[in-house]
Amino acid sequence: MSKIHLGKVKTASIQTDKTSETSTTFHSSQVSQLSIITQFYPPDYAATGQLIAELATQLQSLGMRVKVFTGQPGYAFQNSKAPQKEIDKGVHIQRTRTTQVWSKRIRGKALNGLFFCFRAGLHLLRSVNRSEILLLTTAPPYLTILGYLAHLCFGQRYACLLYDLYPDVAVELGLISSKNPLVKFWDWINCKVWKRADSIIVLSSTMKDRIIAKCPQIEHKINVIQNWADSKFIKPLNKTENWFAREFNLLEKFTVLYSGNMGRCHDMDTIIEAAVELQNEPIQFVFIGGGAKQETCMKKVQELRLDNCVFLPYQDKAVLPYSLTACDLSLVSVSEGMEGIVAPSKFYGVLAAGRPVAVVCESHSYLRQLLEEAKCGAAFDNRDGTQLAQFIRLLASDPQLATQMGNAGRQYLEAKLTPEIIAQQYFTTLSKVKAYN
Repeated sequence: MSKIHLGKVKTASIQTDKTSETSTTFHSSQVSQLSIITQFYPPDYAATGQLIAELATQLQSLGMRVKVFTGQPGYAFQNSKAPQKEIDKGVHIQRTRTTQVWSKRIRGKALNGLFFCFRAGLHLLRSVNRSEILLLTTAPPYLTILGYLAHLCFGQRYACLLYDLYPDVAVELGLISSKNPLVKFWDWINCKVWKRADSIIVLSSTMKDRIIAKCPQIEHKINVIQNWADSKFIKPLNKTENWFAREFNLLEKFTVLYSGNMGRCHDMDTIIEAAVELQNEPIQFVFIGGGAKQETCMKKVQELRLDNCVFLPYQDKAVLPYSLTACDLSLVSVSEGMEGIVAPSKFYGVLAAGRPVAVVCESHSYLRQLLEEAKCGAAFDNRDGTQLAQFIRLLASDPQLATQMGNAGRQYLEAKLTPEIIAQQYFTTLSKVKAYN
């Protein structure tokens, strides 16, 4: 059973490293055009699309000329279609048709991703421009292969932004054996793609370690750049002043929030176990979002007759400043075996909201280091719902401690993890890629 390690909670402000923010100022003439290719983009609510949109806007403001090639909305609220071409805050956006075949199933998502790759390939053939730098994401997982092919055929320079690591995700989920020839072929292709790339951007140190183990020759190309949250958009807000908390009756009890995707890569069992431990106490769990494990969680809650769990659908982005602050504690979870394969973006929104965070993850997770640095919460081993429940009890009985942790996390984010700070890191990395003139 793991021990709760809180460290010392510091409320003194964290000094921003001004050097890191200002030492990488470039003139736009030094930077080639950037062409981003990714399947998801607003009005899609997929986290990768939202992050890419914010990144594109920030890079545009720093002097890059940014274009985005993406698909039509596949996971949006009211908007099933968006303009085929538009300019948003200086960013040129072009959308192709999106195929949605069995979009909630793994095979369907894989097929839809292949269709997008095909259309993106045609786009590159029609509009190849060697003065541009390509930035390709892993949405869909095999999209980066287009960069490799464009480099072989046209000498195109490209960088890869790895949100998730494939085929590792499929292997860890048990969808395919690690000994399957397809896995070995995919790993071989990945190494080919990475060796030709000018830069590999990953979201965590553990993901970097996994890639080096597969392809040690590219260690010098790998840049660890974390995700971020917009502290100007998401701000701390007292529950009593929060309309979302009032509307969903979240004011009276200590509220524990899980917001975002309840997917195959997220450990929901440990959270439900904690809810069972706390079912007779004035503590409630709120789950906002969807995903492959949502229905399973709802069935388990029903079978166990838990009346301390509430499930709400995904919320529009405009609601996030209120939904993320309608709680007293937020949860982040990563399933066993997924460390270094995925990186939960929801962690940063929690920091922006000024709420303490409890993370369920493996002992070597990079998230534990972040928690230690930020002094904003605690980490727990997978399948240790008892210790998680104990931590929740601690914060429910000590509101001052919860407030101190929330404030510390907010200060840490403002000092190190805002869009402006992270965009400077991307700008520096991508500026080193020399496109052909």
